[in-house]
Amino acid sequence: MTPQRHPSPARAWPSERPRVVVTGIGVKTPAGLTMAEVMRTVLAARSTAAPQDDLAEGGSPVHFACRVPEFDLDPYITRRERRQIDRPVELALCAAVDAVEQAGVSGLPSERVGVHLGTGIGGLPTMESNVRENHADPTRMPVHSVPRTMNNSAAARVAMRYGFRGSCVTYSTACASGATAIGEAARRIQYGELDVAVAGGFDAAVTAFMLTGFSRMRALSTRNDAPELASRPFDARRDGFVMGEGAAVLVLERRESALSRGAHIFGEVAGYATNADAHHIVAPHTEGTVAAACMAEAVADAGLTPADIGQINAHGTSTPANDSAEAAAIHRCFDGQAPPVTAVKGVTGHLMGGSGALEAAVSLVCAERRIVPPVANLTEPSEADRIDVAFGAPRSVDRAPVLSNSFGFGGQNVCLVLLPAT
Repeated sequence: MTPQRHPSPARAWPSERPRVVVTGIGVKTPAGLTMAEVMRTVLAARSTAAPQDDLAEGGSPVHFACRVPEFDLDPYITRRERRQIDRPVELALCAAVDAVEQAGVSGLPSERVGVHLGTGIGGLPTMESNVRENHADPTRMPVHSVPRTMNNSAAARVAMRYGFRGSCVTYSTACASGATAIGEAARRIQYGELDVAVAGGFDAAVTAFMLTGFSRMRALSTRNDAPELASRPFDARRDGFVMGEGAAVLVLERRESALSRGAHIFGEVAGYATNADAHHIVAPHTEGTVAAACMAEAVADAGLTPADIGQINAHGTSTPANDSAEAAAIHRCFDGQAPPVTAVKGVTGHLMGGSGALEAAVSLVCAERRIVPPVANLTEPSEADRIDVAFGAPRSVDRAPVLSNSFGFGGQNVCLVLLPAT
């Protein structure tokens, strides 16, 4: 049964509201440092989970994760800056630089360019290292401890790098943070407050403290003997998610502005919706009713119907409860006729606040290429009676919009509808 749809302010807007397109994409992820690398890894369904010695040495019961491969920071960040910023901000700033340079917006009027980024965890590595290395002694705290741990540090650094003086906002909606940032940035452009927004998400929470905390909640996979098989969204043998790190940043722009500059357009952010389960601080609503309503709102915000959606990029964490609840929500929203479903976290692990932004970027490329990536490690689909999950090999589909789901602790639901370029 399709959930009741309530009127939203977006639907009251005139039909000529500005269209928001994507003119730049920057990524720093376990699957690759560019979108070309990411897509090769995702289409091959190749897991990036690997053992991490520092986790075992730090006492974490889970000894593996998905980390961003080493790369040269010199083109992005000065050595002085590196002393002032944390690992999450490094990844976010580098991804943003790639996106801004690709889009060619660095010279646009600064007052009309904003920065909207999302993070679920923020500067955790600095806080943890301060406690471990300095024994919480205030007299031994490094002078840059505060700016390194500020959640808004990444957005501020991007704005400072380019002199962008539009709205500079940081969102924290748990694992939906990156998608929230993109959706809210698109709204600012549609409202006429900005012409361009640098928007996305980031996190780097691969630390012994964080993994131990999630392990105590029984949220993480415990496959220490086979980490490459651990993240397996919608598989009957899934036992938890795999922690990842990374950043993905998109440049959003009024379509008219992009066309006037002759900018390359990757696609369009056409629909956005967010709501809250108001149910449990970490567990999703098992029937998926509120998440289904969020999907329906995003589709309607794009001026579409569920039948128009060509594929779904699921949140797909690889935890038993979340995958089951999302499958129920998709089944409900699409009245049992859902299009093919994929889930990137089988490859990248869970990038926390960065996940929704990366998955939005992947969705755009998939819409353009008319392809659905297979889900990594999926051999026994547990939700085959409710949803059609792609596995084994990439699947060809018609050119059509993509629905990208992001759900976070606290019942934070965010859905984006992405269109291929027209």
